[in-house]
Amino acid sequence: MKRFACLLGFALALAAAPSFADEPAATGPAVGDAAPDYRLQDQKGDWHTLAQEHGKWTVLYFYPKDFTPGCTTEVCTFRDDIVALRKAGADVYGVSLDDVKSHAEFAEKYHVPFRLLSDADQSTAKAYGVLTSKLGMSYARRETFLIDPAGKVAKRYKDVDPKENSKQVLADLAELKKKAG
Repeated sequence: MKRFACLLGFALALAAAPSFADEPAATGPAVGDAAPDYRLQDQKGDWHTLAQEHGKWTVLYFYPKDFTPGCTTEVCTFRDDIVALRKAGADVYGVSLDDVKSHAEFAEKYHVPFRLLSDADQSTAKAYGVLTSKLGMSYARRETFLIDPAGKVAKRYKDVDPKENSKQVLADLAELKKKAG
């Protein structure tokens, strides 16, 4: 009987304990929705808004943390494909909750030729539905938004593979531009 009481107490304690799994994120914009505007600083301290991108294709990719393996892979694949992305008419922005200083160091180390935006107040990640947390640590889930020249979400990539994301974006951008005529 003591063993049953002990097991029951353990089960009740587990049920009452805080969850260490990802918190559910807000839904964020769907394909066809207006992309939320933002006002964020890049690795040089310059401010950027989505409104400044009006009339251009924009790749806005969110990633969890500078200098981590998956995020380094992703930034390097976008870096390596930047000429093709620009030739396709797209501007690329990486966004994480890291501060401007961290972005500056990350960009310098990996020779990043595009802007890394600091969402230190988490407002943009929240607006796009990618803000989440694990073990009490907040971060942006790895998702990418392809935004059309009118400011609408043309494609949303969930469950992003950091090695393949830029190639997917390039292929979809070519297809979307062909359909648009």
